[in-house]
Amino acid sequence: MTAALPSAGPGQQVLVTGATGFVGRHVVAALLARNCAVSVLARDPAKVRALPWGKSGCDQVEVIQGDIATATPGLLDRLAAFDRILHLAWEGLPDYKAENQVTEVLPRHLEFLSQLVRRGARRLLVTGTCLEYGLAEGALAEDLLPAPVTAYGRAKDALRRALEPVCAAHGAQLVWARLFYMHGPGQSEKSLLSQLDRAILSGAKTFNMSGGEQLRDYLPVTAAADLLVRLVGLVGLVGLAQADAAQGVINCASGQPISVRALVEEQLRRRGADLALNLGHYPYPDYEPMRFWADTTKLAAALAASPDHAP
Repeated sequence: MTAALPSAGPGQQVLVTGATGFVGRHVVAALLARNCAVSVLARDPAKVRALPWGKSGCDQVEVIQGDIATATPGLLDRLAAFDRILHLAWEGLPDYKAENQVTEVLPRHLEFLSQLVRRGARRLLVTGTCLEYGLAEGALAEDLLPAPVTAYGRAKDALRRALEPVCAAHGAQLVWARLFYMHGPGQSEKSLLSQLDRAILSGAKTFNMSGGEQLRDYLPVTAAADLLVRLVGLVGLVGLAQADAAQGVINCASGQPISVRALVEEQLRRRGADLALNLGHYPYPDYEPMRFWADTTKLAAALAASPDHAP
């Protein structure tokens, strides 16, 4: 049996926003596997009940109906009282270039999280994105100055920069878990591997894609969810060395670059599919560098402080 979160005693629960999203549904499953009591904030409880753990784990999952954009003072007070909060919610993806990421989505989430901190929330994990790094290449470490070129990257970077002083002023600990690329159940239908799977199922003979030489950092979404759960378990540690390792920006990724072509070819092997790749059909994205992946030195140091130490 996997251990529960460190120092999570009776009555201490974990709140998850964005629990029905691609990452969120796997994070909740990972928390339940650790025997954690989980509450989720959801606009539509029916979407929660439609998920596998929503059906089988209802005795462990409390559904709080509410909306980040319209949360009342009473709801905010209730949410702020949770021992640990994982904020995974975000709207408008995967449209990374849409300006409403900055003009509409960012203000909603900043106000919501700032209100929680001002009302007493002290242990937060918020997910960021590798797109905060912009067009930098190579192994990207957390101390690299962000230079986002997409609206989504700019919105996430601005949220972190505005939230950090709020947390500091109120004694709240913030983990900014910077996600890279993920794949697995629940991923967007527009994602590369989703499109590949549809081509395989349809009996297509070829698959159109880019040249495939770009290097990226990919994780199965279940592995990314497990990392987030382990990191939130470290939020609130009293040891100074442990606390230093487990706060601020932390890359949440594999640290191992793989070409997009190799990723696709691996998926074809797993599926036993014989499908020709039409390389170069699509241009390379203009908002991503050709070669980048995560430096996971800080992640490894944070996880080394965890009682759940096995990788």
